[in-house]
Amino acid sequence: MLLLTKMLRQALLANGEHRDGLERDPVPVVKFFNPCGAATWLATELDADGDTLFGLADLGFGCPELGSFSLAELAGVRLPFGLRIERDLHFSTTHRLSEWAEAARRAGSIMAGETLLRRTPTKGLSDPSGD
Repeated sequence: MLLLTKMLRQALLANGEHRDGLERDPVPVVKFFNPCGAATWLATELDADGDTLFGLADLGFGCPELGSFSLAELAGVRLPFGLRIERDLHFSTTHRLSEWAEAARRAGSIMAGETLLRRTPTKGLSDPSGD
């Protein structure tokens, strides 16, 4: 499976451009997951190197964290039965990365945090503070 389409790559690169040094809180663009386990990644940005993603990573140990991860490393993972890391083809969200991080940390995983977010109203997209 192609982990990033051209449109997803463009959206991630656009989020990766830090304009005027402003701190931003983008909405995750893509979700990757391990079909054999609990590992899940939400990416909001892609660096100009075309490999370094930024977002929320959850390796299934109960401590999701914000940070950078490698697209090439995700693509290179070989799982049992010939499976690989996959992209959630149906993923979409209006919740910002900070909301995902808070929910995932509170619930212990991105997957459990997603359940919490389904019950939470989305903060305004034009104003990161939600005011």
